[in-house]
Amino acid sequence: MIIEDMKTRVVGVDIKLHKTTSAIVDVRGNIIVKDSFPTTDYPNIGDFVSKLCEHILTLVEANGGYESVRSVGISAPSGNFPTGSIVNSPNMPWKGVVPLAAMLRDRLGLAVALANNAYVTALGEYVFGAAHGLHDFAVLSVGSGVGSCFYSQGRVHLGTEGFAGEVGHTCMVPNGRQCGCGNRGCLEAYCSEKGVATTAREMMEESSDPSLLRDLEKVTADDVLACCAKGDKMAIEVMQRTGEILGLGLANYASIINPEAFVFTGFAARAGRWLLNPTSVAFETHVFRNIRDRVKLVCSNLDDHDRNILGASVLAWEVKEYSLFK
Repeated sequence: MIIEDMKTRVVGVDIKLHKTTSAIVDVRGNIIVKDSFPTTDYPNIGDFVSKLCEHILTLVEANGGYESVRSVGISAPSGNFPTGSIVNSPNMPWKGVVPLAAMLRDRLGLAVALANNAYVTALGEYVFGAAHGLHDFAVLSVGSGVGSCFYSQGRVHLGTEGFAGEVGHTCMVPNGRQCGCGNRGCLEAYCSEKGVATTAREMMEESSDPSLLRDLEKVTADDVLACCAKGDKMAIEVMQRTGEILGLGLANYASIINPEAFVFTGFAARAGRWLLNPTSVAFETHVFRNIRDRVKLVCSNLDDHDRNILGASVLAWEVKEYSLFK
């Protein structure tokens, strides 16, 4: 069979809590064009799917047309790669099981692959970023939640049902903070951006010590970092406490999977030494002694806005081609 019209582009979609971004990406990983719309404007999944399809169609038709696009890859919170569904997301407005890949495939007439944002982030780092050349590593994505995906001997490990690597929902504090997943004391409840802000509020309530944090109407994780840079003792202690819990969680993780490195993305990468120094100390204190001082802690060097688009494009290239227009 002779093929003369190989398709050279895919669509990458990155769904986040507040914003959904779509982009056309070529075979070399170049982002041709991208655009976004507010996820929060579409709390009904049917309305969201209609908007996303319209968004993709507009982008494709204005940049080469359908004949140049092979498939679509989607990064989504709580996405399940084997089923192509968003499953019981604790943070997104759409509850239960949402077969998003099938819904888009039926409307767009193109092959669609979907995975959770941690898996897609790992794909982006493995092909284009800090994990390039590594074979055994884990990517830790810190944002509205704490997601993770790990590679073993050069292959992603998804587990029986596709839920492997959910370190954010391992219990760190029995009967601790309520987590969005329904359990209590999860790593995510303490080390996500929301968790950092909660720790800051708790510390302000615990003591009357002066802090720049008290001057803020609503404290965010990035506010804590800004105050750290100004030498604020309470803000630095917030990051110290966060790092101690994160380091312990990663020590448990590493003792099971024995990685070459952890690659940090999102807030953890932005936080730099304020978070990673206490994380490293706690990690080396608690990790299995035979791998102590052998696991690298690395910050991603990819742009936060492009990483998941690139990872989603890798996902799109890997899905079996399908089209209603052949």
